[in-house]
Amino acid sequence: MTREERRQKLESFGCAPALLSAALRRFPKKMWLYKPTPERWSIHETILHLADSEASAYIRCRGFIAEPGNAVQQFDAARWAGSLGYYHQSTREALEIIRRLRKMTYHLLFTLPEPVWLHRANYSGGGSMTLEDWVEYQERHIPHHIEQMKQTYETWLETHPPRKPAAPSPRPSVPSRMFPLSAGL
Repeated sequence: MTREERRQKLESFGCAPALLSAALRRFPKKMWLYKPTPERWSIHETILHLADSEASAYIRCRGFIAEPGNAVQQFDAARWAGSLGYYHQSTREALEIIRRLRKMTYHLLFTLPEPVWLHRANYSGGGSMTLEDWVEYQERHIPHHIEQMKQTYETWLETHPPRKPAAPSPRPSVPSRMFPLSAGL
């Protein structure tokens, strides 16, 4: 990846929380708990997943930089979602975690010297990747989940169509001239 390509990836990486906030404003909060199927996450659960993922990414990124070659622990996202009570957690606080941790990581990445981008980490399931590869993967994570949220919203709309506004009730016609009550009665 060239420096310019990396800069563009970093810009996209840094803007992802703002993209998420903009997307969420398009979905009515009353549907954030809607699950299209038992296996798919609601928007609420997706937000909590993104916060957990961002916390994990914050640590992983620093591992790439400070301890290259070490093993990176992965987490089972489905297990975390099922075990951590996402339903009872605050999406507002989760969004703040995403925003703050992403911002800190973004600023750190911009300061790195060229050789650090080739640092590798080994994954517990086998394989390895460079910091540069990791940023490319992370840059796509939030947009990927925004697309899932859009699909959830579209499914919700199919089963919860917007209500048509009530038609205005016809008003009795008012004569164009008003006569005083005392006029010839």
